[in-house]
Amino acid sequence: MDLDAFRKKANTIVEDLPGDLFKQLNGGILVLEEKKEEGDCLVMGEYIEDSAMGKRILLYYGSFAEDLEGASVEEWVEEIEDTILHELRHHIESLAGVDYLSDEEMDGNDLL
Repeated sequence: MDLDAFRKKANTIVEDLPGDLFKQLNGGILVLEEKKEEGDCLVMGEYIEDSAMGKRILLYYGSFAEDLEGASVEEWVEEIEDTILHELRHHIESLAGVDYLSDEEMDGNDLL
């Protein structure tokens, strides 16, 4: 899947979700072309809270491209959707004043 198709698919997934999930996500969801790594792990997406830039979700197309090389479109779509939902969970938990998902990630029970 090329970058343009990735952006379109991510947008379609977002449009199909309830609008209330995006409350106070004032920086939106951004697709970045680059790959991001933390240690030996690819970072597919991340939730950012910044006093200057606001709350936003970043999706790293380069990470998807490396991880899903040779994968079917269906596998790409599933991974994009899973990543968006994962990062939205970080956002919703932040609004609720909890951070259970980060605790799960630290315990190794979830992927970035």
